[in-house]
Amino acid sequence: MGDIVSLTGVHKAYGRHGNRVTALDGLSLSFLAGTFTAVMGPSGSGKSTLLQCAAGLDRVDAGQVLLDGAPLHECSERALTVLRREQLGFIFQSFNLIPALTARRNIELPLRLAGRGIDAAAIDRGLADVGLAERGGHRPAELSGGQQQRVAIARALVTRPKVIFADEPTGALDSHTARGVLALLRGVVEQHGQTVIMVTHDPVAASYSQRVVFLADGKVIGELAEPTAEAVALRMAALEPAGSGAKPC
Repeated sequence: MGDIVSLTGVHKAYGRHGNRVTALDGLSLSFLAGTFTAVMGPSGSGKSTLLQCAAGLDRVDAGQVLLDGAPLHECSERALTVLRREQLGFIFQSFNLIPALTARRNIELPLRLAGRGIDAAAIDRGLADVGLAERGGHRPAELSGGQQQRVAIARALVTRPKVIFADEPTGALDSHTARGVLALLRGVVEQHGQTVIMVTHDPVAASYSQRVVFLADGKVIGELAEPTAEAVALRMAALEPAGSGAKPC
């Protein structure tokens, strides 16, 4: 089992001249296929930028980004669009569901955009896998926040992507619902061999991963394997500025 995502010497900055801010500063990091990694760090450490660059959503200023061997830093925008559509899944804190479409139609959307046929039985399984077998005909407004996030997860998984990128996927959920969502993400890794890369600020969420990577000032400053919420919280407390009062959700 080799690396599915690899970043080498990546630099990324935003703004110009005196307002220029470095988000990633020569960062090198890799992710094994079939693993669940959480990325953590203080505000402004580069977590979301890392996710965006690793997924080809943002161009790096320097360095290399490989996705299953494909050099994203060299790909055209068209090639990146096709690659993201066919190999990647995305889950965000904001569910990004289309209000006018039912849960079923929202889940089908990536297949329709890719010009693939719709396998009704596969959609049924996708709804059942996220505990929404009876909710396929409901629109987002008729679903709770947790149910909407589960629709978003089913939509991200429907194309069987190699890598799922999740940016604060439980940030808007209560603790009980969040645990269910995190268990789903751990399940796709253990049962289907997919790769999950998740940005989070929550030590409890991070404890569902197999590995936690810590960032500060755009660089990797440490890791934890098979983390516990307590160990993650202690490491994060050491990274937060004094008096920040940062607490896990």
